[in-house]
Amino acid sequence: MNVKNKLWLTFGASLAFLIIGLVRGYSASAIPSMENLDPSLIQHSEQKSWIGAIPPLGAFVGSMLSGPLMQRAGRKRTLQLTAPLWAAGWLILGFSSNFSLILVGRMISGLCVGLVLAPVQVYVSECCDPEIRGRLGSLPTLSMSLGILISYIAGSWLYWRHLAFLSASFCAALFVVLLPLPESPVWLKSRGLDNTPAVKWLHLSEHAIKTVDNKEETVQTVSKWEKEEEPKSLFTRNVFLSSCVMKPLIIGFSLLFFQQFSGIDSIIFFTVEIFESAGSTLNAMTATIIVGVVQLFSCGVSTMLVDRAGRRPLLLLSSVIMCLSMLSMGCAFYFKFEQDSILGYLPIVSLVVFMIGFSLGFGGLPFLLLGELFPAHYRSQLSAMASAVNLLSMFTVIKSYHALEHVLTSAGTFWMYGCFSALAFVFVLTMVPETKGKSLAEIEEHFRGKKLKETLDLNTIQTKF
Repeated sequence: MNVKNKLWLTFGASLAFLIIGLVRGYSASAIPSMENLDPSLIQHSEQKSWIGAIPPLGAFVGSMLSGPLMQRAGRKRTLQLTAPLWAAGWLILGFSSNFSLILVGRMISGLCVGLVLAPVQVYVSECCDPEIRGRLGSLPTLSMSLGILISYIAGSWLYWRHLAFLSASFCAALFVVLLPLPESPVWLKSRGLDNTPAVKWLHLSEHAIKTVDNKEETVQTVSKWEKEEEPKSLFTRNVFLSSCVMKPLIIGFSLLFFQQFSGIDSIIFFTVEIFESAGSTLNAMTATIIVGVVQLFSCGVSTMLVDRAGRRPLLLLSSVIMCLSMLSMGCAFYFKFEQDSILGYLPIVSLVVFMIGFSLGFGGLPFLLLGELFPAHYRSQLSAMASAVNLLSMFTVIKSYHALEHVLTSAGTFWMYGCFSALAFVFVLTMVPETKGKSLAEIEEHFRGKKLKETLDLNTIQTKF
């Protein structure tokens, strides 16, 4: 199997997730830099929470726009169109002279996060063979972890303005790297365009080619609402409530909800502050970088395991580890152990273990499943909707962190995150199917139910996937 071109395409698209990592990691190091070097910009904790929380609010708006945009312009072109706007957001942030402009820059950078979040994962999933889709589909999340780590390390010595300028340079790289890459064969076919050059460039196998062709016999055998040449709108009752749309949508929404309510972005956005308030034995910035390194390493391990162990086992293991580590972190805040005792290392140990657990499963697999679960014709809209749920949850978690600390105390807040991780375990155990090694057509068959299995022969027809 020739994977060189697929790998090149995946690395190119993953640059967008690296920049998402820069957006997510920025406030952890930039806020302390602002407080030390430009104290007039931040007067109180409410302003700090807005610097952290406004990017996902902008990303929520971007995710609503990304569905129609990637359906009409294509997956690749959506990423390219976003790159200059993203660079502009970073430059506005870097040149900001007051708090309002900082928020504008963060809002634009967040808007661009929403514009690329779904297209990247859909683009990669549609351009890979089923046998390697898990590994390549996990690389964007690995890139996001790398972006967070770059932001942590560079932010430990760079002025916050210069960190914004550094981030802008990656946006220029994204635009250039995407230039020679082909568009998604699935999208080309859906627009009535010739996808043969893209299929040849990607060296897709026969198995994968079946997932990107759309033949008439599929339209005649699948279901009522697909019997017409042009599938109906997603928002008609019999389409939206059909099992192959509603079931994966519930699973996608729920996984992305649990991903955020594990508390991950409270930790990423306020890592330095958390370590300082927990009274960690280690220096707060050093501990933050350690957490970033562990997250990157764990994402790498998950990338290697996802096509061997499968999605479900990794998600179940991930939720158990996250639950235990959040309970432990709550204990660190509740008991306030002496710094000179061995228990003074409990905050860093708890967050390192949390990052390992999160990165093994819930860090990347919900995004991977966005490109696997949804029907091809509606994948743009459904992926964008799922991303919007994720980003709205992210905004809620980040913006509520300081308020929850006040109401529940820090210990209670982390114990609450642990409870959500326990609920995630139950949900995965009862609701999430295994998609390892399955073609996108076989995944659709699962959601359509047993009745379809009697009429659909995957060996003789080519499906909409």
